[in-house]
Amino acid sequence: MSDAIWYVIGSLADIPARGARTVRIEGLEIAVFRTADDHVFALENRCPHKGGPLADGIVHGRKVACPLHNWVIDLESGRATGADEGCAVEYPVRVDAGEIRLCVPAARAAAE
Repeated sequence: MSDAIWYVIGSLADIPARGARTVRIEGLEIAVFRTADDHVFALENRCPHKGGPLADGIVHGRKVACPLHNWVIDLESGRATGADEGCAVEYPVRVDAGEIRLCVPAARAAAE
């Protein structure tokens, strides 16, 4: 990702286990999720079904259930699971020394 911008968005401790927080970067609203085993994932904060706020959903394993209609979204891919179809935009994220870093491709940030 040579045209990517990495943002420090906080610490791992800022997000409760099995919870999420939203961040706004360059006009994008991104949900950052923390699993019970401290893995961190980032998706567009918009369910592919009806646009529900994924950050308000229930995190279980490596999935989140949308609070509006209970669609289950895979945190690793952003794809709806089961018979549902659709995908939330996924963003690269990593944790370095307890700091969460989120990557937004420069082209996507510029488009928003």
